Amino acid sequence: MSLGPDAGTEVHTMYKFKSKATGDVLMLAASGDHILRVIGKEPAGKGIVEVADMPAAIAAIEQAVAAEEAARAQAEQAAAAEGKKLPPADGVSLRQRAWPLLEMFRRCHAADVVVVWGV
Repeated sequence: MSLGPDAGTEVHTMYKFKSKATGDVLMLAASGDHILRVIGKEPAGKGIVEVADMPAAIAAIEQAVAAEEAARAQAEQAAAAEGKKLPPADGVSLRQRAWPLLEMFRRCHAADVVVVWGV
């Protein structure tokens, strides 16, 4: 019996980021995948962010948030120039989605503790 091309691959719907310095951070897979890509990690069922990598991860998330907000502001300015108004942004912003993980990284970096998921 064949289970298809995805047989044996893990399908996850949530990430549970854990550390010894903070509470757990739960994140839906789509948001977690996006943030992991932002920090240069390939989405996976298990992983680790080392303390030495946290400053770069924090900076990458902050840059992605700033870029998203700048793109929205530019779109609003372009719409205003045409006498239009953009509808409210759909869903939750990257700033809102990333904030708990960003705070976790900051606290873990200060405490010299790694962040793991899927273990």
